[in-house]
Amino acid sequence: MGRLLEAAHLAPSVGLMQPWRFLWIADRAKREQVRALFERANRDAAGPYDDERADSYTALKLEDLLDCAINLCVLCDTRSTQGHGLGRRTRPETMQYSCVAAVQNLWLTARAEGVGVGWVSILDPTALAELLELPAGVEPVAYLCLGFEESFGDEPELQVKRWERRAPLEEHVFWERFEG
Repeated sequence: MGRLLEAAHLAPSVGLMQPWRFLWIADRAKREQVRALFERANRDAAGPYDDERADSYTALKLEDLLDCAINLCVLCDTRSTQGHGLGRRTRPETMQYSCVAAVQNLWLTARAEGVGVGWVSILDPTALAELLELPAGVEPVAYLCLGFEESFGDEPELQVKRWERRAPLEEHVFWERFEG
């Protein structure tokens, strides 16, 4: 875990602000409470889908909160003064973007070391912050489940399960003007 956190901590951040904080959730009871938050949010998220898409949605494994080795919440400390505000005055959201860069570094390092990472995005951030008793100004950016994997597929699982396809690069590159 040390190498993964070190990789995350070496991520680029606007103004070298490094607003990320890492909260390791080891307590089983706390994980069960997070799972209850997920289940509530997941029921709401499933609501708009109908028929075949709803069946597809409910078949997806969208969390592994209780069985994975590690629950890690990546937080953004918006109270931090590190970086002296460089880049934040015009784009305050760069604090959260910097935290996401830390998540990506952690994820890429984990993959290289045979550790699987799942991002549990179906959580109400306000309810999660309350559950984790976060102080004002510290907000959850990512809730991750980590554990060793025997193998990784060649395609994203959501593509394998026909939820969505990875679009080709040429659909996302524009020259001189946006054509979206």
